[in-house]
Amino acid sequence: MKKIELEIVALSHSITQTHSYAVVLGEVNGLRRLPIVIGGFEAQAIAVALERMQPSRPLTHDLMKNFMMAFNVDLHEVIINDLQEGIFYSKLVCSTDNDTVEIDSRTSDAVALAVRFGCPIYTYDNILDSAGILMEDDEKKKKATGGSISQTDSGTKDDLKKLSMMELETLLNEVLEHEDYIKAIAIRDEIKTRKK
Repeated sequence: MKKIELEIVALSHSITQTHSYAVVLGEVNGLRRLPIVIGGFEAQAIAVALERMQPSRPLTHDLMKNFMMAFNVDLHEVIINDLQEGIFYSKLVCSTDNDTVEIDSRTSDAVALAVRFGCPIYTYDNILDSAGILMEDDEKKKKATGGSISQTDSGTKDDLKKLSMMELETLLNEVLEHEDYIKAIAIRDEIKTRKK
């Protein structure tokens, strides 16, 4: 399978779910986005590395990097290699002078380490197809027509069930423009459920 490179597009706090965040990975030179719900500590670890902050004491992911560096282990790439029942699975591709090893990892931890090592993050087409969101380019946005739906209409899953497919797709575009990826995940799931 061909690997598709991703980059961190956004780190978003969920207004609707306490202690929930989403790291949004975007296809390099593409329009697809992969939102992944993560916990607060993992979001903090990613944000600290992205902003190049230097905490007074090393965070867990900094400790892991320091440990790997002390034993000459290099992180070459992170691969988001599976999606089962809404849970993403990842692996770290690490090497020493003598060997290359793939290590199972939570995706949030893998991304936090990738930012620290400056290594690429990859996934596969089937994962982007099943869990990704296609962003419209500017030309398509200008040509799109239809009524606008208030963001408050996307409050619960029951509210989403009351909307038509066209309303759901319009709402999905609106919440993506406002970078509310947690709501976007719920809307995307409702659309996929109806298409089955």
